[in-house]
Amino acid sequence: MTGFLSDIHGNYAALRAVLEEMDQMGCTSIYSLGDVAGYYPSVNECCDELRRRGIPNLMGNHDFYLLTGGSCGRSRSVDMAISYQLQVISKENLEWLRTSADFLRTESFFACHGGPDDHIDQYLTDPPYPLDPETGLFLSGHTHRAVLWEQLGSFYCNPGSVGQPRDGDPRASFAVLDDEGKISIHRVTYDIDETARLSREAGFFPAFYECLYEGEKIH
Repeated sequence: MTGFLSDIHGNYAALRAVLEEMDQMGCTSIYSLGDVAGYYPSVNECCDELRRRGIPNLMGNHDFYLLTGGSCGRSRSVDMAISYQLQVISKENLEWLRTSADFLRTESFFACHGGPDDHIDQYLTDPPYPLDPETGLFLSGHTHRAVLWEQLGSFYCNPGSVGQPRDGDPRASFAVLDDEGKISIHRVTYDIDETARLSREAGFFPAFYECLYEGEKIH
C-alpha cells in the first residue's frame, strides 16, 4: 500500500500520528505532496522524520518561500511563519527541501502540490477536477481540504492536510492507495495541545493554533 500526505506545515504532532496510522495500515511507500514548511514551529522535526524514513517531498509553495526567502504576498501569517522557520531550520534540512521535485509521475499516479497549470501554487477548489488519463489517478494538495472525485473510472484525490485541516474536521488527513488500486481518505486524531504549546513558546500569536481545534484556516 502507498500513503500520501500533504501540507504538514511544521506540525510534528500531527505528522507523527499520521505516520503511525500509515504504519499500522501497512503502507510500504509514502509520498509527501509538499508544504513541509510554514505555519507551525517544528519544521526541523518534520523534515528529519521524512528524511529518516526516505519519504520524498514535492515542492509546495511554503517550501518555495522558505528556500527563496520570498513573501507569500497574500498572507501576513504565512510570512511570519516563514520568517521564524528561516531562523531555525538546519542547513541539512534546507538542502533536503531543495531536492523536492515539482511533480511526480509513476505507473500508478501523477502528483504535484498545486495543479496541472502551476505545480506549486494552483488551487483546485471546484469540480470538474483534473484527471490524469495516463495513470487514472491525479493527486494534489494545497487547499487543505480532503477530496475524492471520480469521473468515468478515473480519480482525483486531495489527501487533505496533515498539519492544518480546513474542512471543519480537526483530525489530520491523509490518503492511501491499496494494492488493488483503490484510493481512500483517512483521518486520525492527534495532540493539538502539543502543537499549540510549541507555537506559543515560539512566539506565534493565538490565531495560528486556535484554528486547529476547529479544523479551519487561520482567521
